Amino acid sequence: MGGWRDDATGPMQVVSGPPGRRKVHVEAPTAGRLEAETDRFLAWANGASKEPALIKAGLAHLWFVTLHPFDDGNGRIARAIGDLFLARADGSPQRFYSLSAQIQRERKAYYDILERTQKQSLDVTPWLAWFLDTLKLAVEQAQHALGAVLAKTRFWRHWATTQLNARQVTLINRLLDGFDGKLTSSKWGRIAKCSPDTALRDITDLLARGVLRKSDAGGRSTSYVLNDPSL
Repeated sequence: MGGWRDDATGPMQVVSGPPGRRKVHVEAPTAGRLEAETDRFLAWANGASKEPALIKAGLAHLWFVTLHPFDDGNGRIARAIGDLFLARADGSPQRFYSLSAQIQRERKAYYDILERTQKQSLDVTPWLAWFLDTLKLAVEQAQHALGAVLAKTRFWRHWATTQLNARQVTLINRLLDGFDGKLTSSKWGRIAKCSPDTALRDITDLLARGVLRKSDAGGRSTSYVLNDPSL
Protein backbone atom coordinates (compact mmCIF):
# COMPACT_ATOMS: atom_id res chain seq x y z
CA MET A 1 0.00 0.00 0.00
CA GLY A 2 1.44 3.37 -1.01
CA GLY A 3 4.62 1.90 -2.57
CA TRP A 4 5.92 2.56 -6.06
CA ARG A 5 4.67 0.29 -8.80
CA ASP A 6 7.18 -2.43 -9.65
CA ASP A 7 6.12 -3.28 -13.22
CA ALA A 8 6.09 -6.97 -12.21
CA THR A 9 3.23 -7.63 -14.62
CA GLY A 10 4.59 -5.45 -17.41
CA PRO A 11 4.97 -1.73 -18.13
CA MET A 12 2.49 0.74 -16.68
CA GLN A 13 0.11 1.89 -19.38
CA VAL A 14 -2.78 4.36 -19.54
CA VAL A 15 -5.56 2.58 -21.41
CA SER A 16 -9.21 3.14 -22.21
CA GLY A 17 -12.03 1.14 -23.74
CA PRO A 18 -13.81 -2.09 -22.81
CA PRO A 19 -11.94 -5.36 -22.21
CA GLY A 20 -10.80 -6.86 -25.49
CA ARG A 21 -10.71 -3.46 -27.18
CA ARG A 22 -8.31 -1.61 -24.92
CA LYS A 23 -6.36 1.26 -26.44
CA VAL A 24 -2.94 2.18 -25.04
CA HIS A 25 -2.60 5.94 -24.77
CA VAL A 26 0.55 6.30 -22.69
CA GLU A 27 3.33 4.04 -21.44
CA ALA A 28 4.91 5.37 -18.24
CA PRO A 29 8.64 5.46 -17.43
CA THR A 30 10.09 2.24 -16.06
CA ALA A 31 9.71 1.55 -12.35
CA GLY A 32 13.47 1.87 -11.79
CA ARG A 33 13.34 5.57 -12.66
CA LEU A 34 10.41 6.43 -10.39
CA GLU A 35 12.16 7.48 -7.20
CA ALA A 36 14.56 9.89 -8.89
CA GLU A 37 11.92 11.28 -11.27
CA THR A 38 9.38 11.77 -8.47
CA ASP A 39 11.99 13.58 -6.36
CA ARG A 40 12.55 15.95 -9.30
CA PHE A 41 8.81 16.47 -9.66
CA LEU A 42 8.29 17.22 -5.96
CA ALA A 43 11.24 19.62 -5.85
CA TRP A 44 9.79 21.54 -8.80
CA ALA A 45 6.21 21.39 -7.48
CA ASN A 46 7.10 22.67 -4.02
CA GLY A 47 9.71 25.18 -5.09
CA ALA A 48 9.52 28.63 -6.61
CA SER A 49 9.41 28.64 -10.40
CA LYS A 50 9.02 31.14 -13.20
CA GLU A 51 5.91 29.57 -14.74
CA PRO A 52 2.60 31.47 -14.35
CA ALA A 53 0.38 29.75 -11.77
CA LEU A 54 -2.14 28.35 -14.28
CA ILE A 55 0.63 27.02 -16.51
CA LYS A 56 2.25 25.34 -13.50
CA ALA A 57 -1.09 23.68 -12.68
CA GLY A 58 -1.25 22.22 -16.19
CA LEU A 59 2.37 21.10 -16.12
CA ALA A 60 1.98 19.51 -12.68
CA HIS A 61 -0.99 17.45 -13.83
CA LEU A 62 0.82 16.32 -16.99
CA TRP A 63 4.08 15.52 -15.22
CA PHE A 64 2.46 13.40 -12.51
CA VAL A 65 0.18 11.47 -14.86
CA THR A 66 3.20 10.81 -17.08
CA LEU A 67 5.19 9.41 -14.16
CA HIS A 68 2.25 7.22 -13.09
CA PRO A 69 4.08 6.18 -9.90
CA PHE A 70 1.37 3.93 -8.43
CA ASP A 71 -0.46 0.85 -9.59
CA ASP A 72 -3.81 2.59 -9.31
CA GLY A 73 -5.31 6.03 -8.66
CA ASN A 74 -2.80 8.04 -10.69
CA GLY A 75 -5.44 9.86 -12.72
CA ARG A 76 -7.38 10.86 -9.61
CA ILE A 77 -4.20 12.07 -7.92
CA ALA A 78 -3.15 13.99 -11.03
CA ARG A 79 -6.54 15.74 -11.11
CA ALA A 80 -6.22 16.53 -7.41
CA ILE A 81 -2.74 17.94 -7.98
CA GLY A 82 -4.07 20.11 -10.78
CA ASP A 83 -6.84 21.34 -8.48
CA LEU A 84 -4.29 22.04 -5.72
CA PHE A 85 -2.25 24.27 -8.01
CA LEU A 86 -5.40 26.00 -9.25
CA ALA A 87 -6.35 26.72 -5.64
CA ARG A 88 -2.91 28.24 -5.13
CA ALA A 89 -3.38 30.29 -8.29
CA ASP A 90 -6.78 31.53 -7.11
CA GLY A 91 -5.38 32.57 -3.76
CA SER A 92 -8.70 31.66 -2.17
CA PRO A 93 -9.81 28.78 0.07
CA GLN A 94 -13.09 28.55 -1.87
CA ARG A 95 -13.63 27.61 -5.50
CA PHE A 96 -16.95 27.14 -7.23
CA TYR A 97 -15.67 25.27 -10.27
CA SER A 98 -14.16 21.82 -10.63
CA LEU A 99 -11.57 21.10 -13.27
CA SER A 100 -11.59 17.44 -12.20
CA ALA A 101 -15.29 17.15 -13.00
CA GLN A 102 -14.80 18.86 -16.36
CA ILE A 103 -11.96 16.50 -17.29
CA GLN A 104 -14.26 13.59 -16.44
CA ARG A 105 -16.81 15.05 -18.86
CA GLU A 106 -14.08 15.38 -21.51
CA ARG A 107 -12.47 11.99 -21.00
CA LYS A 108 -12.03 11.08 -24.66
CA ALA A 109 -10.43 14.42 -25.50
CA TYR A 110 -8.30 14.10 -22.37
CA TYR A 111 -6.89 10.74 -23.39
CA ASP A 112 -6.37 11.94 -26.95
CA ILE A 113 -4.32 14.97 -25.92
CA LEU A 114 -2.27 12.91 -23.48
CA GLU A 115 -1.50 10.45 -26.23
CA ARG A 116 -0.52 13.14 -28.72
CA THR A 117 1.64 14.92 -26.17
CA GLN A 118 3.51 11.87 -24.95
CA LYS A 119 3.82 9.86 -28.16
CA GLN A 120 4.76 12.56 -30.61
CA SER A 121 7.05 15.56 -30.16
CA LEU A 122 6.75 15.94 -26.38
CA ASP A 123 5.81 19.56 -27.04
CA VAL A 124 3.56 20.49 -24.11
CA THR A 125 2.02 23.54 -25.80
CA PRO A 126 -1.03 21.67 -27.21
CA TRP A 127 -1.59 20.05 -23.80
CA LEU A 128 -1.47 23.43 -22.05
CA ALA A 129 -3.87 24.92 -24.59
CA TRP A 130 -6.29 22.03 -23.99
CA PHE A 131 -5.86 22.32 -20.21
CA LEU A 132 -6.64 26.04 -20.23
CA ASP A 133 -9.60 25.58 -22.59
CA THR A 134 -10.96 22.88 -20.28
CA LEU A 135 -10.45 25.15 -17.29
CA LYS A 136 -12.46 27.84 -19.11
CA LEU A 137 -15.26 25.32 -19.72
CA ALA A 138 -15.20 24.33 -16.03
CA VAL A 139 -15.60 27.97 -15.00
CA GLU A 140 -18.42 28.50 -17.51
CA GLN A 141 -20.16 25.34 -16.30
CA ALA A 142 -19.94 26.57 -12.72
CA GLN A 143 -21.25 30.00 -13.69
CA HIS A 144 -24.20 28.40 -15.46
CA ALA A 145 -24.99 26.18 -12.46
CA LEU A 146 -24.62 29.02 -9.98
CA GLY A 147 -26.70 31.29 -12.18
CA ALA A 148 -29.52 28.75 -12.17
CA VAL A 149 -29.33 28.39 -8.37
CA LEU A 150 -29.37 32.15 -7.87
CA ALA A 151 -32.28 32.59 -10.28
CA LYS A 152 -34.25 29.92 -8.42
CA THR A 153 -33.45 31.58 -5.09
CA ARG A 154 -34.55 34.99 -6.36
CA PHE A 155 -37.77 33.53 -7.72
CA TRP A 156 -38.79 31.83 -4.48
CA ARG A 157 -37.78 34.84 -2.42
CA HIS A 158 -40.06 37.00 -4.55
CA TRP A 159 -43.04 34.62 -4.16
CA ALA A 160 -42.26 33.57 -0.58
CA THR A 161 -45.55 34.85 0.83
CA THR A 162 -47.71 33.33 -1.91
CA GLN A 163 -49.69 30.29 -0.77
CA LEU A 164 -49.20 27.43 -3.24
CA ASN A 165 -50.28 23.82 -3.20
CA ALA A 166 -47.87 20.90 -3.59
CA ARG A 167 -48.71 20.42 -7.29
CA GLN A 168 -47.98 24.04 -8.05
CA VAL A 169 -44.66 23.94 -6.18
CA THR A 170 -43.64 20.77 -8.05
CA LEU A 171 -44.42 22.18 -11.48
CA ILE A 172 -42.84 25.55 -10.76
CA ASN A 173 -39.63 23.81 -9.70
CA ARG A 174 -39.71 21.79 -12.92
CA LEU A 175 -39.89 25.04 -14.87
CA LEU A 176 -37.08 26.59 -12.84
CA ASP A 177 -34.87 23.54 -13.42
CA GLY A 178 -35.36 23.77 -17.18
CA PHE A 179 -38.57 22.26 -18.50
CA ASP A 180 -38.17 20.26 -21.70
CA GLY A 181 -40.66 21.59 -24.24
CA LYS A 182 -43.76 23.66 -23.56
CA LEU A 183 -45.81 23.44 -20.39
CA THR A 184 -49.47 22.90 -21.30
CA SER A 185 -52.40 22.05 -19.06
CA SER A 186 -52.34 18.45 -20.30
CA LYS A 187 -48.64 18.09 -19.37
CA TRP A 188 -49.40 19.66 -16.01
CA GLY A 189 -52.03 17.02 -15.38
CA ARG A 190 -49.71 14.16 -16.36
CA ILE A 191 -46.80 15.37 -14.25
CA ALA A 192 -48.90 16.32 -11.22
CA LYS A 193 -51.06 13.19 -11.61
CA CYS A 194 -54.28 15.17 -11.42
CA SER A 195 -57.40 15.59 -13.55
CA PRO A 196 -57.55 18.11 -16.41
CA ASP A 197 -59.94 20.25 -14.41
CA THR A 198 -57.59 20.34 -11.42
CA ALA A 199 -54.63 21.17 -13.69
CA LEU A 200 -56.56 24.03 -15.24
CA ARG A 201 -57.55 25.37 -11.80
CA ASP A 202 -53.93 25.25 -10.67
CA ILE A 203 -52.81 27.15 -13.75
CA THR A 204 -55.63 29.69 -13.63
CA ASP A 205 -54.79 30.42 -10.00
CA LEU A 206 -51.12 31.05 -10.87
CA LEU A 207 -52.09 33.25 -13.82
CA ALA A 208 -54.30 35.33 -11.56
CA ARG A 209 -51.52 35.71 -8.99
CA GLY A 210 -48.98 36.63 -11.69
CA VAL A 211 -46.73 33.65 -11.08
CA LEU A 212 -47.37 32.31 -14.60
CA ARG A 213 -48.17 33.99 -17.88
CA LYS A 214 -49.22 32.66 -21.24
CA SER A 215 -46.35 32.05 -23.61
CA ASP A 216 -45.94 34.42 -26.55
CA ALA A 217 -45.15 31.45 -28.79
CA GLY A 218 -48.01 30.34 -30.96
CA GLY A 219 -49.32 26.85 -31.37
CA ARG A 220 -52.43 24.71 -31.21
CA SER A 221 -52.21 24.40 -27.42
CA THR A 222 -51.80 27.27 -24.99
CA SER A 223 -48.57 27.00 -23.04
CA TYR A 224 -47.34 28.77 -19.94
CA VAL A 225 -44.07 30.22 -18.67
CA LEU A 226 -42.90 31.71 -15.41
CA ASN A 227 -43.03 35.43 -14.77
CA ASP A 228 -39.43 36.47 -14.04
CA PRO A 229 -39.51 38.65 -10.90
CA SER A 230 -36.26 40.33 -11.93
CA LEU A 231 -37.87 41.92 -15.00
